[in-house]
Amino acid sequence: MPERSQLIDSLATAMRPLRPVRGLDWHALGWCVLALGLVAVAALAGGTLRAGVLEQLQDHPRFLLESLLGATGIVMAGVAAFRAAVPGALSRRFGVATVLVLAAWTLCYVIGLYSPALEPSMLGKRPGCVWETPLLALAPLLLAIGYQRRLYPLHPAGAGALLGLAAGSLAALFMQFACMYEPRHILGFHLLPGIAVAPAGALLALLAARSTRRS
Repeated sequence: MPERSQLIDSLATAMRPLRPVRGLDWHALGWCVLALGLVAVAALAGGTLRAGVLEQLQDHPRFLLESLLGATGIVMAGVAAFRAAVPGALSRRFGVATVLVLAAWTLCYVIGLYSPALEPSMLGKRPGCVWETPLLALAPLLLAIGYQRRLYPLHPAGAGALLGLAAGSLAALFMQFACMYEPRHILGFHLLPGIAVAPAGALLALLAARSTRRS
């Protein structure tokens, strides 16, 4: 027992306090802006925005509201993901609020199956958008996981899943402006592939955490 106590004392003496991570939320907001730029450049390289989408935002309050709701949920998911990489930084209340906002955004399109915010149309349809959505999320996701590696996520899979959810949802939201507007299409070809980026984020974060431990 004395030897164990001495070992604990020596280890405790050798430990150095870690500096707190400052400006974590600002880093998350910066990532959101950079991620939007990456998604926009990649999406516009393969096509244009849907014709008349800016006028639709001005003339249809419900379309504007659901877009703002999605943007709010995405920013909250980004902040939650960055906080999840620091022990004790993410509160349960904020995590639940993030899920509720994203769920409310999804509910807008479920309601839209019966009462759409815009007249459903094939205008602007992008072939292969079901694959384009997760591909658009890839660069922002890898960028955020690279940052997350420098922090101290106790549960890297959960933190990575949040990053994937934020990146995938951002790509899905942008496709709302770049592809056709039809709620069933949005749910199946934009939102579902966007949400599917979450498990990919969890896997990539686990791999990143293991490589960090080995080094």
